[in-house]
Amino acid sequence: MIWWWWIIPAVVGALGLLLLLVSLGSLFRGRIVGGGLGSIGGGGLMAIAAIAALTGLNVQTYARMTYERPVATLQLKQLGPQYFEATVTQPAQVEGESARSEVYLLNGDDWRIEAQVLKWKPWANVLGLDSQYRLDRLSGRYQDIEQELHSTRSVHALSGGDRATVLPGNITVPWKLSVWDMARRYRRHIDAVDTLYGGATYMPMADGARYEVWITQSGLIARPVNAVARDASAGGWSQVN
Repeated sequence: MIWWWWIIPAVVGALGLLLLLVSLGSLFRGRIVGGGLGSIGGGGLMAIAAIAALTGLNVQTYARMTYERPVATLQLKQLGPQYFEATVTQPAQVEGESARSEVYLLNGDDWRIEAQVLKWKPWANVLGLDSQYRLDRLSGRYQDIEQELHSTRSVHALSGGDRATVLPGNITVPWKLSVWDMARRYRRHIDAVDTLYGGATYMPMADGARYEVWITQSGLIARPVNAVARDASAGGWSQVN
C-alpha cells in the first residue's frame, strides 16, 4: 500500500486547518488583511490536500484492483501424438525457499490447471487483501468431445498455493489459521468475502511452448511466454497431431 499518498495529504491538510483556524481568530480580532489572507491560504492548503488524497485513492484503487502474482510456469515437451511432458515450476511462497519443479505426463491437446480460489470484495482488495488460492489438479484436455469421452485421460494432483498469511509487521500466520479457513468457516459473518469457488485456466499444448499462470483479484489466468506458445494460442486453437 502506498502510504505516502495518505501521509502527505494528511500533513498538508492538518497544516491548512491550523492556518485556517488561526486566521479566523485574527479576523475576529479585527485583523482583516492578515486574517483574510491566512484564511485563503489555509483553505487552499486543505483543497490541495483533498485533491492529493483523491488522486492517491484513485491510484491505490487501480493498483490494488489490477494486482496479480505468479502461480506457476509450465514448460512443454512433446513425446508423441497428443502426448506431452509438462514441467510445472511453482515460485517460492516463503522468503528463503527455492522454487519447486515437478514433471507430469499429459494426454490431449490442451493443459488445464485447477485451483480453489478465495475472492474478496473490491473494497477489501483496496484495503490490501489479495485473492487466495490452493492448487488442486493438472490435467490434459482434448479439444474433440469424442476424444474427451473415450481417449486416454491424464489427471495429476497438485499441491501448493497460499500456505501462510503475512500480516503487517512481517507477522506470519500458519495456513491452518489463515484467512482462507476463517472465511470458509465464518463466511456468513465476514462481509469482505465475495466468493469461494473452483477456478481453472487452460491453454493449447505445443512442443517447446512455455506458459505462465497468474492469480489476479478475479481468479486464474494463463499467458504464453515464448513464440511457440503465442503461435499455439493465437488466432484460434488447432488440434495437435
